[in-house]
Amino acid sequence: MSQRFGGRYSPDAKPDAPAPTPRVHPVGARVNLLFVIPFAFAIKAFFQEPFGLALHLGAFGVLMLAAWLTREGVLAQAAYEARAVARRPAIPRKIFGAVLTGVGLGAAGLSAGLGAAVIFALLGAALHFASFGPDPLRDKGMEGIDAFQTERATRAVEEAETSLGAMLEAIRRSNDRALLRRVEAFAANIRPLFRAVENDPRRLTAARRYLSIYLTGARDATEKFADLYARSRDAGARAEYEALLDDLENRFALRREALLADDRTDLDIEIEVLRERLEREGLRPEG
Repeated sequence: MSQRFGGRYSPDAKPDAPAPTPRVHPVGARVNLLFVIPFAFAIKAFFQEPFGLALHLGAFGVLMLAAWLTREGVLAQAAYEARAVARRPAIPRKIFGAVLTGVGLGAAGLSAGLGAAVIFALLGAALHFASFGPDPLRDKGMEGIDAFQTERATRAVEEAETSLGAMLEAIRRSNDRALLRRVEAFAANIRPLFRAVENDPRRLTAARRYLSIYLTGARDATEKFADLYARSRDAGARAEYEALLDDLENRFALRREALLADDRTDLDIEIEVLRERLEREGLRPEG
């Protein structure tokens, strides 16, 4: 059966969904270099006597562990800085990475004497600390916010992010770049509601249905659609799926606007109460 040709440049073609703004990954060349440098000690180890071999292989292992901790610390700090309300990381990974970098370099320098080992250890730890800085050591934006509410909001947002990740993973199975860009745009467009809940955990009650029921349904629908579309390339199913994403985007946007409108209403009430109190006490200037 013949089919009508269609494509991006056809007269009735639908424009591709706009790609989300790319985000710079926090793990850059400096962090990746930390995984490369230890191999110099691993290679040199096989040209040493047994004691030197053990020292250099030990230095290799410690420096690789330091590099891993540093990478995890950089990722944790990026997540911390992206949120207006956040807890400090439970483990100061970058600080531990600096200490282990000093230990690894010190172990490698023992073959040249104790003095050289101490110098290498201090320089390594100091340079690591200067390059990557310390971990966040205090909570941010949590003054006056109940810790239990914050924990519930954080857990709900993490579950919502897990659902988004499952959607992206499922749609990749369809081998359709336009669909992948559409789901990426969907994720970018609904995340402002996540940030609104993180910034004020008291909003969780009003947004919980969106973060759990709606996103879980979207995830399940995406997984079923991806399997169907990979086999059949059903245009009708694709249109229905894209319509579902459009509807969910609108619902999430409306819910976020409603939450912000409630905040403005609360602020207006507080201002009006303050004005009335000033008037009763004769402190409000005339006019």
